[in-house]
Amino acid sequence: MAKKVYITKSGDTWDMVAKEVYGDELYTSLLMSNNQELIEYFVFPENISITLPEIPKEESLLPDWRS
Repeated sequence: MAKKVYITKSGDTWDMVAKEVYGDELYTSLLMSNNQELIEYFVFPENISITLPEIPKEESLLPDWRS
């Protein structure tokens, strides 16, 4: 399976990406821990590739009936 990637827009931040991709800012730490090479960014320039990890089942914020 191909890795999913988010391409930043100028001004994106980690929490903005988490909200857009996963629907909740609570996944910010998941994004950051899986993209350590980008950790120096607070505000992203455009065209930076962020690898999007799968949400581990036990970390899902959705109830079972919504998954």
